[in-house]
Amino acid sequence: MKFIHLSDLHLGKRVNEFSMLEDQKYILTKIINIIDEEKPEGVIIAGDVYDKSVPSAEAVELFDDFLVRLAKRSLKVFVISGNHDSAERIAFGGRLMDKSGIYMSPVFSGKIEPITLKDDFGDVNIYMLPFIKPSNVRSFYFENEINTYTDAVKTVIENMKIDLSKRNILITHQFVTGAVRSESEDISVGGTDNVDASVFEGFDYVALGHIHRSQKCVSDYIRYSGTPLKYSFSEANDNKTVTVVEMNDKGNITLGFIPLVPKRDMVEIKGTYDELTLKSFYENTTYQDDYIHITLTDEEDIPDVLTKLRVIYKNIMKLDYDNKRTRTMNEIGGAENVKKKTPLEHFSAFYELQNGQPLSDEQREFVSDIIEQLLEGK
Repeated sequence: MKFIHLSDLHLGKRVNEFSMLEDQKYILTKIINIIDEEKPEGVIIAGDVYDKSVPSAEAVELFDDFLVRLAKRSLKVFVISGNHDSAERIAFGGRLMDKSGIYMSPVFSGKIEPITLKDDFGDVNIYMLPFIKPSNVRSFYFENEINTYTDAVKTVIENMKIDLSKRNILITHQFVTGAVRSESEDISVGGTDNVDASVFEGFDYVALGHIHRSQKCVSDYIRYSGTPLKYSFSEANDNKTVTVVEMNDKGNITLGFIPLVPKRDMVEIKGTYDELTLKSFYENTTYQDDYIHITLTDEEDIPDVLTKLRVIYKNIMKLDYDNKRTRTMNEIGGAENVKKKTPLEHFSAFYELQNGQPLSDEQREFVSDIIEQLLEGK
């Protein structure tokens, strides 16, 4: 049985005030083309379908169109909600869509029942666990001590009563300890959201969402598919792919990675203003239409430089200077050092300074929830 593993579409996302909808529409069509070539039985979307809990009409229309195209191909589609999604909005109409083979994760209610598919090797049980926090799980398991994200996920999995003789897939949206983040994961809870990979023992494949780089976590079969597009310049050198999971008999899994080529790439270039505006330089490049991060090395600021550069590089997303002045600012703890800290880290440092003691785990979780709601615009 073959699956396509996707996650973190972030439909409706804006990067440095540039709408990504056109790029997202383009890459979803590329994914459909890959699906037509690979002919999988199922498609997994492991959370963060949208970039906001209240998505724009255009983002909803785009996802609706994608689901319709998948349904026309008689595929089984499994969609869970991520931390950027509204669990209620993702769940809406789920019981009706089940009949079309489109399975939307319900709002977490304490129990996760598998969806079972069959092939020549027997049953494949698919468990859909949307993004959860310790507070979500405590309300259903009062007898358990649930203080961390690991506690929460472990408790839910232990109550799934997994049949280890069968092939089991878990779809979930969490930060597994050790995963490499990128700058586009803009909601961070300062490390308290870590889930230890050991909780996933018993699953043949764990389809993760939340982290934007494609990568494995401890095992080849506990992995993030990554975003289909680059959403920050920290991903400029990444290669985006579609993950193909082929399950044969128990314990026999093959993974494949098919490159995704975007409509516009993300490119970083560096040099003086004169160097970057030389006709001989930019005419020999292929990225005038790409999203560009330019770092100028001029010692003096160039007046109205963005307007001038956009005559050549129309999609400049970001402009920095790297010179004696900016390096000195960084050395003495300037703005770049401030940016490296998460909102929770700033608040925690302030709280400890004011109160002479660090935040407790419960306080950190409470503050994290507030920060997430603010950043998501709730």
